[in-house]
Amino acid sequence: MRNKIFMYLFIFSVLMLLFMYVNQKKIYENQEEKMESLKVKLANSESEIKILDTKNSDLNYFTLEGNENAMSYFEALGYEANQIENLVTDEIYKQNTTEGNNPLVPYEGIVASMKINKVRFLNHKWLIADFTDGTYWGEMLLQFDLNEKKELTLNTIGSFLYPAN
Repeated sequence: MRNKIFMYLFIFSVLMLLFMYVNQKKIYENQEEKMESLKVKLANSESEIKILDTKNSDLNYFTLEGNENAMSYFEALGYEANQIENLVTDEIYKQNTTEGNNPLVPYEGIVASMKINKVRFLNHKWLIADFTDGTYWGEMLLQFDLNEKKELTLNTIGSFLYPAN
C-alpha cells in the first residue's frame, strides 16, 4: 500500500511537472511573439518618425525660423525671429479691429468685413495670409519691412479670392 501511495505521488508529481512545463512553455512562446510584434511596431514607428522628421524639415524650409539667413538678418538688427513674428502678426491682427475691412486685404467683403485669419512667414521679407468675410475667402502675399527707425511697413504684393461654391 505504501508503495502504491508513493507511486501515485510520484506520478502525480510528474504530471504536475509536465503540466507546469507545458504551461510555462506556452507563456514563454506567447511573450516571445509579443516581443517580436513589438519590435516590428518599434521599427515601423522609427521609420515613420524619420519620414515625419524629413517632412517637418521640408515644411520648415520656407519659414522665418527655419531659414538661417533670415534669422541672421534680424539678429544683425538686434532682434530675435520670434520677436519679429510677434510684432508683425500683432500689427496685422490689430488692423482686423478697424472698422470695416482690414486695409491690407485688397477685396471688399460681400457678406461681412474681410479679416485676416492666419499668417505664415516665408522668410525675412514675405509672409502669406489667409482672409475671409465668413463666406468668401482668399489668400495674399505680404511684404514686410522694418526700417532703421524700427518702423514696420506692410505691403500687399499679390492676392486672389476663391470662387464661391
